[in-house]
Amino acid sequence: MKVTILLVEDEEGLRTLLSAELAFEDYTVIPCASGEDALTQFAAHQQEISLIILDWMLPGIDGLGVLRKIRRHYDVPVIMMTARDYVGDKVSGLDAGADDYITKPFDTEELLARIRVILRRNVVKNINDKKFHVGPLALDTKTRQVFAADAEIQLTQREFDLLLTFMQHPGEVLTRDDLLDAVWGTNFDGQVNIVDVYVRYLRNKLKESVASQMIQTIRGVGYKLGAADEENAL
Repeated sequence: MKVTILLVEDEEGLRTLLSAELAFEDYTVIPCASGEDALTQFAAHQQEISLIILDWMLPGIDGLGVLRKIRRHYDVPVIMMTARDYVGDKVSGLDAGADDYITKPFDTEELLARIRVILRRNVVKNINDKKFHVGPLALDTKTRQVFAADAEIQLTQREFDLLLTFMQHPGEVLTRDDLLDAVWGTNFDGQVNIVDVYVRYLRNKLKESVASQMIQTIRGVGYKLGAADEENAL
């Protein structure tokens, strides 16, 4: 899946050059020439946009104003661009929520390197800070909370990690070896039936909730998280 970048630059020559360079690197680019256009395009495509490259000096709403409006509700990574190399500007941009700052003129390779660093960092952040929803179950990896409908379920660390693995693969049949590798690690040298033990613990924690039958046994294979009335569930 291509990474989509919102490029906000009022200087047409630079906007065209950067759009071409980013497209050559296989990024999808949404170019904008003003702060108002940037906010409109972001509102229309915010689910797709992975990064914003945002010029400070824009007609109408300037880059700092755009950044502040976006930061009220969204955490998308932003690289600020400016021709002014003042420390105060950098501090203002970073304090407003910019992830990085690059001063014009700059080498395109430097910008591309900064983009790669931020995208890698954001992948790790998304993995480590994510919410999962499967049916009535909700799991938050940041707070390590689990809810079945509106009721919070208290889980041990291993039970939480097991449920997280199921919720990362809803509807998929996971073998005991799959679950061992994901939850206990590939170097685990204990008994494979530890998976069955913890599945039982997890079911017991969920038994008073609407999710009580969601963890299904698939005969001769393993387990899956799915609807309670599917065939082959025990």
